[in-house]
Amino acid sequence: MMLSRRRAALLVGSLVLGANAPAPAWAADGGVVVTFGDSITEGAGATEDNGRPVRYPDRLAARLRAQPGQAPVTVVNAGLSGNRLLADGVGLKGIARFGRDVLALPGVTHVVIMIGINDIGFSMPEGAAGPIRGQPAAEEITAGLQLLIRQAQERGIKVLLGTLPPFKGASYWSKEKESRRDAVNRWIRSRRNVAAVVDFDAAMRNPADPQALNPLHDSGDHLHPGNAGYAAMADAIDLRTLRK
Repeated sequence: MMLSRRRAALLVGSLVLGANAPAPAWAADGGVVVTFGDSITEGAGATEDNGRPVRYPDRLAARLRAQPGQAPVTVVNAGLSGNRLLADGVGLKGIARFGRDVLALPGVTHVVIMIGINDIGFSMPEGAAGPIRGQPAAEEITAGLQLLIRQAQERGIKVLLGTLPPFKGASYWSKEKESRRDAVNRWIRSRRNVAAVVDFDAAMRNPADPQALNPLHDSGDHLHPGNAGYAAMADAIDLRTLRK
């Protein structure tokens, strides 16, 4: 089952239940998987395709439905365009909304976390004019990700941690920001305390220029995937890691 983006937003934005509250009807027998992130998770850059699923959480839900013998699984899209892990701006920062948008939902068994590219991309040197001053170090971003991992695991939720996709050519890319993305991804790939690492970066990068999206996966702005890119993201997730 895939909650519609509007339905998921209503649930994620307003649902607060006690730990012992019964799971609602949308919390399927196979559990609830929450995809948590920014505009790439929300699905910016996707184009409608005759009603077929195009955003990566939608395609993930379709893949799960097609599994023989798989108990129904609900996939909740908790992506928020422009969201950052460490700073408020477009909505609460990720480390603040995680409790509301993931931990407070009943029946959650797994969370797929991919967030941090806006913390890197929107950052500006100290003293520069721009929407965000200061440049969060890779170590600050990884500390924020580790906080989310710990909070989820304390609730018995399995974590799938996604690498940050390439964004060379995007309006806010720079070589210095690329070095921070690379450092964050190296840390993510080294994690042994999560259920799985999902290498979205490897799935979508251009073999001829690994700092950029594969042209086949690019929506055109060099940051957000197009439909083929979202398909590659969904396919990068090993469905065996989403079993209860």
